[in-house]
Amino acid sequence: MGESTLYERLGGHDGIRAVVDDFYDRLVADDELGPFFESADMERLRKTQTDFLCDAAGGPETYDAEPVRDAHLHVPFTPGHIERAVELLYESLDAFDVPDEDADAVVEAVAAYEAELLASPDDEE
Repeated sequence: MGESTLYERLGGHDGIRAVVDDFYDRLVADDELGPFFESADMERLRKTQTDFLCDAAGGPETYDAEPVRDAHLHVPFTPGHIERAVELLYESLDAFDVPDEDADAVVEAVAAYEAELLASPDDEE
């Protein structure tokens, strides 16, 4: 019997979508981060984040949305915003009893894009 993939351990597409929904609920409700989402298409964000995490976790879904940097150029994130979002992501993963090692793998997949999330239109690509 082979070892299960991160995708399988997270409950596949439906399990990952549940975590993403919880995460975005936390983001929207957060005093510091919520304002970033006031005019956002939340269903589109939830779908693309689900596809991203499914892809990163080894699932069959592929992330084919706009590149992360391009999608976030208009958002003035700071490193503190990213730290807060990571805290909320860990809270969501914990709420679904995701083991620490798997939670770390999910956060690392997102954190790998920190530079793209913090990029501004003036930065060189």
